[in-house]
Amino acid sequence: MPNMLIVDDEYESRYVLREFITSSEYHYFSVHEAETYEKGLLMLKQLKPSILIVEISLPGNNGFELGKEAKRWDPEISVIIYTQLKIFEYVQSAINLGFSAFLLKPVSRSEIKQAFERIIVHSLSTETNRFTGKREDTPNVDLAHPIESSIQYIQSHVKNPITLNQVADSVYLSPSHFSRLFKEEMGVTFIEYLTAYRIEQSKSLLKMTSLPIEVIAHQIGFTSSGYFATTFKKSERCTPSEYRSLFIN
Repeated sequence: MPNMLIVDDEYESRYVLREFITSSEYHYFSVHEAETYEKGLLMLKQLKPSILIVEISLPGNNGFELGKEAKRWDPEISVIIYTQLKIFEYVQSAINLGFSAFLLKPVSRSEIKQAFERIIVHSLSTETNRFTGKREDTPNVDLAHPIESSIQYIQSHVKNPITLNQVADSVYLSPSHFSRLFKEEMGVTFIEYLTAYRIEQSKSLLKMTSLPIEVIAHQIGFTSSGYFATTFKKSERCTPSEYRSLFIN
């Protein structure tokens, strides 16, 4: 289960955030809390959270320093500053440090939701990539080996909608020629390969994470969890939930 860490010495502020998260579509996050800089620092090392929400004014140090430490250990972590200090320089500092959001107390549920919507896809992509080992960099095209380049393209863009025309364009071939060449070299059609690849990625995520099935479906490029479940069962003769249950102790 992906972790989220809230570091704030005000109980009410932590409660507002926790209540929002546990009652929202983001309830699959495991929420942890700390009241001081030192405890927050320790929990960062132990939990390796995907998201850090931190107050600037903390006993022992400040939230900017904790955010900087978090980014130093994990450049992909999303850091949200959550404070009552209305100082423009702090906003600018948060931007310069690569933090994801700057929220002023008291904050409304809609403001929290907007911030989460901006960062949640990035955070889940990071969580997914940690298990699949895939990067989203666009690979260089080897014109001498277009099918190999097309495979790299698929692997780099698996969470996005992918069409045969798009991949053919990426290797500078006509769709019809690319389709024939792909089948000749791979022994399966483009769609068969793409579907099989996505199913294999989903199996890794089902085994190694507790991400919700609808999130996994989104992260591997399926348009809906229902379509993912149908495709998975056709391929593996069991549902995603049944497959995951095989690996639960």
